[in-house]
Amino acid sequence: MGTAYRLRAGDTGPVQQSPVTCGSACLTVARMLVDPVFASWVRTGTPHLPGSPGGATQAERFAAYERVVMRRTNGIFAGHHRLNTPWPRALGTPPWGAKRELEYGASAEGTLYDVSVVRQLSRESLRGAFEHLVDVVSEGEPGLLYVGSARLPRHVVLVLPGDGDRVLDVYDPGSGRVTHLRRDTVIEHRLGLSGWNVPWFVVQPTGHRRVREFSSKRSLGGVRATSSA
Repeated sequence: MGTAYRLRAGDTGPVQQSPVTCGSACLTVARMLVDPVFASWVRTGTPHLPGSPGGATQAERFAAYERVVMRRTNGIFAGHHRLNTPWPRALGTPPWGAKRELEYGASAEGTLYDVSVVRQLSRESLRGAFEHLVDVVSEGEPGLLYVGSARLPRHVVLVLPGDGDRVLDVYDPGSGRVTHLRRDTVIEHRLGLSGWNVPWFVVQPTGHRRVREFSSKRSLGGVRATSSA
């Protein structure tokens, strides 16, 4: 087994390897946080798991897996051959595709996710949405936050559990930096994440889990769901 991979405020993680793979980068990092063997492969190249793409360096392996993720999130079939609504790769990662990828091994086993639109929320409702996010995000069960301008969503970041006191951490794939995500910056639309300030969508754990049976051998494709409740 590899060493557990962790990110906290003040740390630096991988940087997205293309202008349109912010979502794919977040989902790759999310998988690294729950799968030590996968994290070891990204960081060191070993062990060489079945189905692993090529790459001589960490950046090359990370970029290669970003492309694997984007094929799933934007293609006709998501993880475990589930039907998916396709989306142009030039427009980045769709929230519904990200949801399926999180449920397909990029979070703790059996975690279910939903997508919430927060762009239109009042300050008070946005406060409640942030507090709910604090309640449901936990180790192995991160969230995604889509941010942008007042007109369009433009970027995706990974929301991680903070150090208590109703504060979350956020990994920005544009810079690789992990910082605090505070309620006031969300409510006041001054997030400052890769230059974007307005929250648009949240992909978050539902707080419910389903029973799944997992293969004894993991591959870079993730986990294999065989039953659900």
